[in-house]
Amino acid sequence: MLPLLGFLYSVTIIDRSNMGIARTAGMGDQLGLGEGNRFSVVSCVYFIPYILLQLPTNLVLRKFGARNCLTFYIFGWGCVEIGMGFCQTWQALAGCRVLLGAFEAGFFPALIYIVSTWYTRQEVQTRIAGFLQASIAISGFGAVFSYVLTLMDGIGGYRGWSWIFIIEGIATVGCSFLGFFFVPDFPDKNNFLTEEQTKIILRRVEDDRGDSVPDGITRSKIVHHLKDWVLWAHGFMYMASTMPAYAASFFSPIILFGMGWSVSETLLLSAPPLVAAASSAFIFAWVSDRSGQRAIFIAIQSFMTITGMLITGYADGNGVRYFGIFVFSAGASGCMSSIIAYNANNIVGQSKRSVSSALLVSFGGIGGILGTTVFRQADYPRYIPGMWAIIGAQILMISLLSVTSITYSNRNKRARETGEPLEGQVGFLYIL
Repeated sequence: MLPLLGFLYSVTIIDRSNMGIARTAGMGDQLGLGEGNRFSVVSCVYFIPYILLQLPTNLVLRKFGARNCLTFYIFGWGCVEIGMGFCQTWQALAGCRVLLGAFEAGFFPALIYIVSTWYTRQEVQTRIAGFLQASIAISGFGAVFSYVLTLMDGIGGYRGWSWIFIIEGIATVGCSFLGFFFVPDFPDKNNFLTEEQTKIILRRVEDDRGDSVPDGITRSKIVHHLKDWVLWAHGFMYMASTMPAYAASFFSPIILFGMGWSVSETLLLSAPPLVAAASSAFIFAWVSDRSGQRAIFIAIQSFMTITGMLITGYADGNGVRYFGIFVFSAGASGCMSSIIAYNANNIVGQSKRSVSSALLVSFGGIGGILGTTVFRQADYPRYIPGMWAIIGAQILMISLLSVTSITYSNRNKRARETGEPLEGQVGFLYIL
């Protein structure tokens, strides 16, 4: 299950993040994206439907089935990406980006929701990091693949950047059929385990947190869950982690190009930081699951993001600045999977899990908007104001992490002393 989900999510990341690569490969000049803030506008309009459709798509996931929904999303955005290769104006490209955001909106929160229903709380971060970071590592080679596609420049009268979208879009449409036949559903609805194996899975989840059986989703429950301030705190924390992650995918190629590397060197150098980030995040996830601790590792990786940003922005020498990209990419990627696990570990009830995962990823979309707009063309090539905006977001994350951790600690202490159940579940304790 996890290798397939990781592969499919890598397709999402490649399709979402090839804007910076395509711009470097000539799209910026042909469509006039260097004028004003056009590139930032085209990049961020994607996130408007991406944010607005997170919750609605997650609420209907069980009704229509995970396999059907995910197949529809993948096929849709693959078709849109093919269309992006034929755009002749930046306005047409912006329109395609809006459609891309609409189709991709339901994909990632669905993956989080599905994975969190299969595993116990002490297993979930390694599994989430497994499919998330494997996909990021695979997408790192997407930059190399995109460079190969640019060599098709002139074939059929289309520029190399157009072929990036056309070929990758066709591949995405092909992946939708793979998803239709092999994507897993929720444990209670799966069709690839025996009845006895399914009972074992459900019993493990029930013993861990008591929500193996889905509770119905109603309007009153949705409103009740949205009144929990902790969910919003987790959302802002996730937003702070996605800001540098999106900035890395959109602007690392541009920053590298601004260092004086050629187009081919820029595209090839874009891959190693992502692969290293995936390795770092998985190591942190493994240690976190084994120790049963979340907050301390989120804080460490947030400080890594801050350090990497300062190195990239202020260091002299391309080699040192390139090392900074490695550091902040590792910190940002690791924080993403860590916060997803931190949120999933402290939720009971599948209706609340559905709402919280959608809310979390919605805030990730807001982080995407911020990550693509704070790096202004006027600040090229070092983007110092944008880097300080991301550092400010990390300070916000660490502050909220401190507040939620203290809150969880106090609630655990009260539950141990009084026997009062947490989240309506006897014996449940928050994981810090």
